[in-house]
Amino acid sequence: MNHSRQFGTFVAGGLLCALVDIGIMQLLLRSGVHFTAAATAGFLAGLLVNYAFHSRVTFQAGASASSFTRYLCVVGLNYLLTMGCVALAVALAGMPLAGKIVSLPLVSVSGYLLSKFWIFRKGSP
Repeated sequence: MNHSRQFGTFVAGGLLCALVDIGIMQLLLRSGVHFTAAATAGFLAGLLVNYAFHSRVTFQAGASASSFTRYLCVVGLNYLLTMGCVALAVALAGMPLAGKIVSLPLVSVSGYLLSKFWIFRKGSP
């Protein structure tokens, strides 16, 4: 798969996972589940679907404990990147949403590159 098509698949997988995350959260909220539990369940479901989608579809590498561990490291890194952008936007303009929006392409590109060359690299154990 060429790089631009693979990146497009990566972004499409991310959108699918966001729908899973939000859908589960909304379903649980409507069922009376507390918002923290609903948001956590949605996040975890989206995280698992994201990993499965990218391992099988985007990078065709298969799942493994070691790649899942690397994936969780990248999730943590991208969370810190997002929070850094949000904090900077709050400090400069008092606008957390602006920081979140700025972080999205950064997280997408870093997530794609780290997935391609580290998490799901060909020949990884």
